Amino acid sequence: MRFDTKLIHASQPPDPLTGAVNVPIYLSSTFAQLGPNRNRGYVYGRSANPTRTVLESALASLEEGAVGLAFSSGLGALTTLLESVPSGARVVADTDLYGGTWRLLEHHRRMFGLRTDYVDFTDLARVRESVGTGPAPAVVYAESPTNPLMRIIDLGAVAKIAHIRRAAMVVDNTFASPALQRPLTLGADVVLHSTTKYLGGHSDIIGGALVVRRRARGERLRWLQNAVGAVPSPFDSFLVLRGLHTLGVRMRAHEASARAVAEALEPSRKIARVLYPGLASHPQHALARRQMSGYGGMLSVELRGGMPAVRRFLRRLRVFTLAESLGGVESLADHPASMTHASVPKAERESHGITDGLVRLSCGIEDPADLAEDVATALRSV
Repeated sequence: MRFDTKLIHASQPPDPLTGAVNVPIYLSSTFAQLGPNRNRGYVYGRSANPTRTVLESALASLEEGAVGLAFSSGLGALTTLLESVPSGARVVADTDLYGGTWRLLEHHRRMFGLRTDYVDFTDLARVRESVGTGPAPAVVYAESPTNPLMRIIDLGAVAKIAHIRRAAMVVDNTFASPALQRPLTLGADVVLHSTTKYLGGHSDIIGGALVVRRRARGERLRWLQNAVGAVPSPFDSFLVLRGLHTLGVRMRAHEASARAVAEALEPSRKIARVLYPGLASHPQHALARRQMSGYGGMLSVELRGGMPAVRRFLRRLRVFTLAESLGGVESLADHPASMTHASVPKAERESHGITDGLVRLSCGIEDPADLAEDVATALRSV
């Protein structure tokens, strides 16, 4: 099956009991047993649920992995993954990470002996040096595109570096989704998603996922999924499945919107930089064209004038809504320094390029002309 067909049909046959075309929502916390230690594959809702099973199989198919696992949030997925990393181990991570990921690594897991070293993953020489120096890392962790600076990481090259020291390469694929990029086929070992975002697509659920390339690692993580217990409800699993059906057409619409907005903003002298992989001016545009099948619906823009300019710009937006999160059908504007990345100290944020003038835009599926007019009008107030 081609990708858009897989979104609707892969691992999602009609219900064998009733013929229901959509997957039923099995709202049961426990399941009748045939006898002691004899069951139909389901015992207790935390361990497995039929609706969740279909979602996990569909996610594995879309990412071309061996095992898919669904969680109650993206951070729930990451927390469970980190439970497989022992105290005293080392993680090598990119400097540009979602603020919640940084908070979990720095403010929590470091207290329990997990050391994280940060390096710019766009500089392969520095990645090679960091991975190759000192104790072998257990995990090499990247996002691509990154949040919020929209950098593109050469996933295949970083995976090869990680594998020299037998580290697991983990990629947060939330911004691209499997519609535009499949890291497991490039050499990654685990893909992470916040299914809250593009996979759900309608800003009405919180969820996460891991998709694993090799079954042995996947089964270990499945054991931890049950042990840690950060699992989604059957209804949330159903909502993500519903969102998958339109992922292909939505991602094409998101990209058309983002391109229109990026092209409307880039010529302005009030703009210091527009960060969108689909623009020829993007530093990794050629890599994005080679590694991805599209450029997505996310972009960041840095306004000259810092926080005062940002306040005026955000106040004048009418179609974009000022809110955290991304990937829904509606367009959202986020100020990383005070919102999604506020947990990162100011000096560290700014050293990585997250200034007070940076605004992140999640472009929805409204008419691209309306979105371009909205940002142009707001920019006139700056």
